[in-house]
Amino acid sequence: MRVALAQIGPVLLDRGATLERGVRAIEEAAAGGASLVAFGEVFLPGYPIWLDRTGGAKFDDRLQKELHAEYLASTVDIEAGEMDPILEAAKRSKIAVVIGIAERARERAGHTIFASCVTVSPAGEVVSVHRKLMPTYEERLCWGTGDAHGLVVHRFGELSPFTLGSLNCWENWMPLPRAALHAQGEDLHVAIWPGGDVNTRDITPVIAKEGRSFVISVGARLTHDDIPANFPARDEIVSSAREAGKNGLIHNGGSCVAGPDGSWVLEPDTETDGVLFAEIDHARVLEERQNFDPSGHYARPELLRLEVDRRRVRSAVFRDE
Repeated sequence: MRVALAQIGPVLLDRGATLERGVRAIEEAAAGGASLVAFGEVFLPGYPIWLDRTGGAKFDDRLQKELHAEYLASTVDIEAGEMDPILEAAKRSKIAVVIGIAERARERAGHTIFASCVTVSPAGEVVSVHRKLMPTYEERLCWGTGDAHGLVVHRFGELSPFTLGSLNCWENWMPLPRAALHAQGEDLHVAIWPGGDVNTRDITPVIAKEGRSFVISVGARLTHDDIPANFPARDEIVSSAREAGKNGLIHNGGSCVAGPDGSWVLEPDTETDGVLFAEIDHARVLEERQNFDPSGHYARPELLRLEVDRRRVRSAVFRDE
């Protein structure tokens, strides 16, 4: 099976322009013969890069309030159809999509942002929305904590016989969410990241070998050109990147694929701005499961078990009758 990795950046906080980029990448992936295309963490409408560049922890700060308001206004309400162009492109191209979004959730009152990993079937249907369980470090300044409702796996279309699961960024380091996916038969794991081989290079082979699964890690390549001219604090963000010697590059991608023995199928790519492709073979999973299956014959569930509460967390439960 062929898979695609959309190593592209958003137009930061421009939902419409970023949707257009996403649709083009989906169409390119499908034209290249892929059955699945994955995007980076909160690709739509972008990662909050300003937090560690503009003093994001300043309390009651005018600039931070302005930036947060801009972010909140550009986030995605799935129920309102704000990612429909992605769903329509998936259906038109008959391709599965895993995409990171900054989600605005109605059942949590509509003004809190969740870093969510959305899985879309080749029929263009949203089949799961996994909200990041624990934002990392400065991310806690703008994202809420998620729940386990989206810790599910999928088998559909050309993906079969693979069983697909996914996690956001550093929750890939959390043993128990990985175990929850292993227990459901996951053997194709998508790990989505903001962008950078500093994130993907070390962990991708480890979680592949642990799960005896293929692991696709996807991150964005983000440059100063992806920050609109009217973006608040643009000059400050660009200046801080220059001081770090990045020459206009904020995130370098680092997208890669590891096989179920931990070897590279596609080594971390820090040069390509576009869609990458890789070939994966389910027979390799079966071969590596011969001596280790983390939730099967190498597990001791009578001694060690995991309990997962997958109910969606809501702000209120109303009983009117």
